[in-house]
Formats: sequence, structure tokens, C-alpha cells
Amino acid sequence: MATTKNYDGLELRGSSISYFTGKMENYFRLKGIPYRLESMVFPKEEERNKKVLGISQMPTVQLPDGRWMTDSTKMIEWFEGAYQDNPIVPSDPVQAFVCFLLEDWADEWWWRPAMHYRWFYEEGARFASGHLAREVMGGLHLPLFVKRAMLRRRQRNGYTCGDGIGPEAVAGVEADVEALFSQLEGIFSKRRFLLGDRPTLADIGFSGPFFRHFALDPIPLQLLRHAAPNTLEWVMRLWNSSPASAVGSLVDGVPDDIRALLMHTARGYLPYLNANVEAVRRGDSHFTATVDGVTYQGARSSQYRVWCLDELRRHYRELEQSDSAKLEPLLRETGIWEPLWAADGLPLLKDQESRLPFWGDSKMTKVNE
Repeated sequence: MATTKNYDGLELRGSSISYFTGKMENYFRLKGIPYRLESMVFPKEEERNKKVLGISQMPTVQLPDGRWMTDSTKMIEWFEGAYQDNPIVPSDPVQAFVCFLLEDWADEWWWRPAMHYRWFYEEGARFASGHLAREVMGGLHLPLFVKRAMLRRRQRNGYTCGDGIGPEAVAGVEADVEALFSQLEGIFSKRRFLLGDRPTLADIGFSGPFFRHFALDPIPLQLLRHAAPNTLEWVMRLWNSSPASAVGSLVDGVPDDIRALLMHTARGYLPYLNANVEAVRRGDSHFTATVDGVTYQGARSSQYRVWCLDELRRHYRELEQSDSAKLEPLLRETGIWEPLWAADGLPLLKDQESRLPFWGDSKMTKVNE
């Protein structure tokens, strides 16, 4: 029987409307890991986070022994080692790689459109700025309206218009989201979860953009209600999952509807990762790229996302030869293979992110910052 360590007393510090905080909450609930959610209060916690973790980003986790953790992907990997019952990564190596790829896509690509809907439209910005000003900015002794204005400026300049979504890109970005909603609606009209009757890492990954953004913020929630009700139901089904309820079989192989998601990834996210690699290689803090018909003007380059591409390659390299022989045709058929390996000599930092989840070497957004 698998060994499960007792980590009662976990403290998850983040926000009740945060993308990655919600992802970790969905994971902890699915695994039956007790935790306590506490708001991360700025600015006083920033210096603490940098001191104990190297970077300050949301969320963090403090273990009962006092150690701090960061980075949702690596935290989940670590907890899967500690809580080995009911693993969320499929035993089939091909399906496992698909989960790693879909989780990374959910984390690093859909985050930007999720932020767009929250901060571009007045309805979303009004809701989020008021909530966050009260929840996480208690350390700033300023009037509420000033805090709200600061949040709007910071989020728009940092994560929407300041991260490549100019006026000319809005329609394309929203069309991309609508295409995703349509694809997922087809899946969830047939299956309870992405790969079958129980959640996998892919579902947890997509809980990031959906649970606390697309299914919460006014504009995308309205779209989901009318165009993708089965997807909205999946969001709540995942949230309501537990070790006792998250049982069942997975599909055989990789069905056509999941292949369609892989083709979507190949059209947009992987070419973006390669454009980012070249920007980091040049030392540029921003770059412009046209991917899947949308031009992102002045997107921020990210040292972290160079590592993300390397991690996808690592998952492939670690496969047994017989398993990689099964996976390669799928990656070629769906258009993943070429952009996955297109960039030579990735410009990684020395031993980059090797100490995660207990120490991070690079911030999520800018290179050299």
C-alpha cells in the first residue's frame, strides 16, 4: 500500500479569487489534503516571500514544519510523492505526457486571456479591484478607491495590454477563448472529466483559468452559461470532488476530442514559447509574435517559460523507448512535435528552478527582473 505522510495544518496563502490559488485548492480537495486558506497581504509578505522562496508570487504553501513552497506545478508534483494514493497522473505514459502538456498550456497560455476578461471589461475590473483591495492590500494605509485604481493600473499594464493584448488583439484573443469553450463543451457533454470518469492532472490544470476566472468573472461566466453549460457543470463537479468520489476509469488512448486540444496547443502556445525563447536569448524584455492568427504586440519575455518548454522536453526524454515510440506519432499528427523541438540550446539559467518547490530562480513574467 502506498505511503501517505500526514501534513495536517497546511497553510495556503493566496487570494479567494486567484487563478493559481484556486488550482491548488481544487487539488487539495481532490486529494483530501487538509489545508487552511489565508489571504496573502501585500506589501508586507513580499519581502518574506523573496527571503524564504527567492521570488514573491501567489500562492505559497507553508508546511507544518515551517518550510515554504511556491509554484503550483512543482508543489503538486511534490504532494503527489507525499500522498501517493489516488494519483492524478495516469499510469499510461502517453496519457501522462498529454496531461503534462495540457496542464502547462492551462497554466501559461490561458492565464493571459483570463486576466484580459477580468481587467479589460469594466464589470470584471470593478468586481476584482474591489475584492482584492479589501482582501490582500490591507497592508497599505490608503483609501479604498486609491487601492482599486492602483490594482487596475498594475494588472492592465502588467498582464493584459502591457503583456501583448493591444486593441487589435482583443477580438482574436476572445475568439481563441470561445474556441476552447466549444472544444471543452464537446468533451464534457460526453465525459465527466477530460480523460474519463475521474479527474487527472489535466483537469486540475484547467481549474486554474476556469474556477476563479472564466466561471467567476462576469463576462466569461455569462458566456459559459449560454454557450458551455456542461463545462460550467464540470467546474463545480471538480470542486466537489474528493478521494471517495474521484473514482472510475479513464478512456483508452487519446480520443479525437483531446487530439483537437493538442492541435490547438500546437497552433498557439508552442509557437509563442519559441518566440519567447528567442526574446530571452536576445536579452529583450518584450517581443512581438503572431501566433494562431493573433498578434501579441509587446508581450513580456519570461525566463520561467523557457524552463517550461524544457520541462515538457524532459517529460518526453524520461519515457522508455517503447513509450516514446507510441507517443511520437501522436505528437507529429497533432502538430506538437515540430514546435516542441524547434529551438536549439535553450537559454536556461544554471540549474534553473532545480530547487522548486522550495526556491524559485526566475519570476513568471519578465526576463532579468
